[in-house]
Amino acid sequence: MVEGVPSNAAAAGSGPAGGARDPRKLREVRIYDTLQEKVVPLNPLVPPRVGMFVCGLTPYKPSHIGHARTFVFFDVVARFLRHLGYRVFYVQNSTDIDDKIIRISNEEKVDFFEVSERNFRLYLLNMEALGVRSVNLYARTTDYIPEIVTQIRQLTDKGFGYTVEGGDVFFEIAKFPKFGALSKQKVESVQPGARVEVDARKRSPEDFALWKSAKPQEPWWESPWGRGRPGWHIEDTAITVNVLGPRYDLHGGGSELRFPHHEAEIAQAESATGLSPLAALWMHAGLLNMRGEKMSKSLGNVEPLDETLRKWNPAVLRYFLLSGLYRSPLEYAGTESLQEAERSFETLAAPFRRLNELWSDLARANDQGSRGPELPKEVMTRSRATEERIIGALAEDFQLREATRQLFGWGKEVNSLLAKSEGYSTEALDVLLAPYELADQVLGFFSIDEAPGRGVPVAPSDISSLVELVLAARQRARARGDFAEADRLRADLGEAGVLVEDTPKGPKWKRKEG
Repeated sequence: MVEGVPSNAAAAGSGPAGGARDPRKLREVRIYDTLQEKVVPLNPLVPPRVGMFVCGLTPYKPSHIGHARTFVFFDVVARFLRHLGYRVFYVQNSTDIDDKIIRISNEEKVDFFEVSERNFRLYLLNMEALGVRSVNLYARTTDYIPEIVTQIRQLTDKGFGYTVEGGDVFFEIAKFPKFGALSKQKVESVQPGARVEVDARKRSPEDFALWKSAKPQEPWWESPWGRGRPGWHIEDTAITVNVLGPRYDLHGGGSELRFPHHEAEIAQAESATGLSPLAALWMHAGLLNMRGEKMSKSLGNVEPLDETLRKWNPAVLRYFLLSGLYRSPLEYAGTESLQEAERSFETLAAPFRRLNELWSDLARANDQGSRGPELPKEVMTRSRATEERIIGALAEDFQLREATRQLFGWGKEVNSLLAKSEGYSTEALDVLLAPYELADQVLGFFSIDEAPGRGVPVAPSDISSLVELVLAARQRARARGDFAEADRLRADLGEAGVLVEDTPKGPKWKRKEG
């Protein structure tokens, strides 16, 4: 159990106290559940708390914009639920030990940790630039080896896992009849050599690895089965059981992970704990397709995220990634797609920018902050109604396109009002700004609206800019309570020859002498 993070069971007896929000009054949110194949209400196990886990990166190479689609969307999920008053604890893992990471580390003749951390740090900076700041805990696989070993022992003790000659441990799929229920695929669909490794020692070709024995030139950890490392699937359930509890509310990820990865998670966790279901709801974001083909590193058709952010306003990229139905594939045609998104976003953002300019000018010119006519009551009513329609669209399975459509409609009304008069009071401008501020809280477009290349990863030779970016990410980690991540970032800066001092006015840094 992570210190300071209660399990669902531990919190089960808690309730509203000291004037806290009554959880029964929270607005209902309906979500498409992949397992049930229908839209159902989100009913937290311990309201208003929502335990949320999303499968993260395997950082063997820099992240690409296909990754960004998934993580930007789930950032919106967490933002929106928090806006409604749900207390979301959002966990995302990082698979920092993996066959591909080991291969690259051997090719580069560096430690595997250097490969994974280099790419994971870049990913965090990319997410910061895109406004993805909702994750409470980034959990690295290698930080949970004892928990992984414990869960594998539970599975072997109960007969779901078995050890073979050499020290490898496998999960026996035949012992878990529900395997395939999430993806609606049969066990026979697991293709040996494609989705699982071919190994003659297995009882069945479909069985998957829980623990892999150490090979030459590979990192290893001690275990009851000898030196080795975790299989791909086991890390997620070992992390979530220890952080969120044996059952939690919401599991997310890209649609490509449904089979066999998420099926394996269900099989492992429910077999180990004896509790079902692992997650009350399963959400899957559609893939980003590059001209009709899945974007993936293995196919070589990826567009690195940091390069895209240097060329494009991050708000435009975020706007594009949130277009369309989240559960469906999103087609990407490179520059053409982002040029179209840029034109659309400029139309969306123009009234918001103008309102902010007027508010700032008025505040500077008038100490009282109020001047000019008030709005007609019907405009105030329509402002509130627009906010309600945006909330309603997101509460009904995150209809992003409808929420944005409402904002475009409000922009037309704002433009019409400003054409008649720009002399409104700050109070009137606040009313006109309200739907935009709501949208920014939950969709996150406007707060990252800036010129391309600002606030995104830079060349390592620019040490000042790079340090400032790392410090910004560290401040974000501290703000969300992830002090382990903040300490790790500070230590990494120290190893790079940068000393950090926390002061009441914020962190200061200098290079080490000598």
